Amino acid sequence: MTTANVHPLYDTYNRAALRFERGEGVWLITEDGERYLDFAAGIAVNALGHSHPHLVKTLQDQAAKLWHLSNVYEVPGQERLGQRLVDNTFADKVFFTNSGAEALECAIKTARRYHFVNGQPERYRVVTFEGAFHGRTLATIAATGQAKYLEGFGPKVDGFDQVPFGDEAALRAAITPETAAVLLEPVQGEGGLRSFSTEFLRLIRQICDENGLLLILDEVQTGVGRTGKFYAHEWAGVTPDLMATAKGIGGGFPMGACLATAEAAKGMVAGVHGTTYGGNPLAMAVGEAVLDVMLADGFFDHVNEMASQFRQGMASIIDRYPDVFTEVRGKGLMIGLKCAVPNGDVITGLRAEKMLSVGAGDNVVRLLPPLTVTADDMREALNRIEKVAAKLSKAPA
Repeated sequence: MTTANVHPLYDTYNRAALRFERGEGVWLITEDGERYLDFAAGIAVNALGHSHPHLVKTLQDQAAKLWHLSNVYEVPGQERLGQRLVDNTFADKVFFTNSGAEALECAIKTARRYHFVNGQPERYRVVTFEGAFHGRTLATIAATGQAKYLEGFGPKVDGFDQVPFGDEAALRAAITPETAAVLLEPVQGEGGLRSFSTEFLRLIRQICDENGLLLILDEVQTGVGRTGKFYAHEWAGVTPDLMATAKGIGGGFPMGACLATAEAAKGMVAGVHGTTYGGNPLAMAVGEAVLDVMLADGFFDHVNEMASQFRQGMASIIDRYPDVFTEVRGKGLMIGLKCAVPNGDVITGLRAEKMLSVGAGDNVVRLLPPLTVTADDMREALNRIEKVAAKLSKAPA
């Protein structure tokens, strides 16, 4: 029984005092009718903006047919969306989930099963990199390895070995006869928008091949057009064995997927893994609608054009306010602003200018606009960022 003055929700979020009622494209509108420029996009989830007409109609149409079946039966929508993902990526096999953390759990289990069926059950450990964020389950916080996520949840789940970001010698030293895979984000989101170089990604692929390891990519945030290609690893020409995807793939509807080569997935046979809601008809319909838009000619070109426009404008702001901003990080429309002032001050300042952003590690502010953002939206964003920089700058006017 609760008392009248106790809030009904867990106290796990430090929420901003904003209550949004609806959204239109790149804009969110509060209950009071105030309009906010949304450069957070639900933390890179609303890839096609708010209330995209094709997604809305698709969801409405499917809602009038079937919501849920379970995986006891064949789900035609899974076969269609799965085939489209296979046709447009490295993968041969897809397992649908409800979230990015579940997609990572599936990838980790798939890697362990791969070695198990190869007669090497001792190979279960996964090497990860400092600064990573892989989710909130017990296994994925262990893969993440950060004390703030592990504290108070009992012994860390065994099987994860962390090495410093971009450290080849440490990576090689961490590999033992028990190592099964290497797991990384091509661009670290929570970790401060740090990007692995093309050369290092190719080196990791080589090290995996030399040691019989699987390469797992966490493209939950970097995937589905966010960096200007369908998936970020395409920039480096590197092919993973397993990949977790989520966030933008549902355009705001909860869904994720684990993608795998046929070889990597050979141990995942009937009965070894499952999900109740994963791959439900609503999610599959919306996922297809997202791909209808995103795989159309010119879509990724637009993402890269908008990213270039932002970087050019931001370079001018950095030149004039080096005591506020020092660097633009990231790739495509996965943008990080390295701050010379506390990043919380920038986020608060932007919110006062009715623009939404997201914090990240290493004193970085993340800007993750819908991929449908226009040139006018970008100019408006840069104008609001400049206003905040002017207010926070110590330089004389």
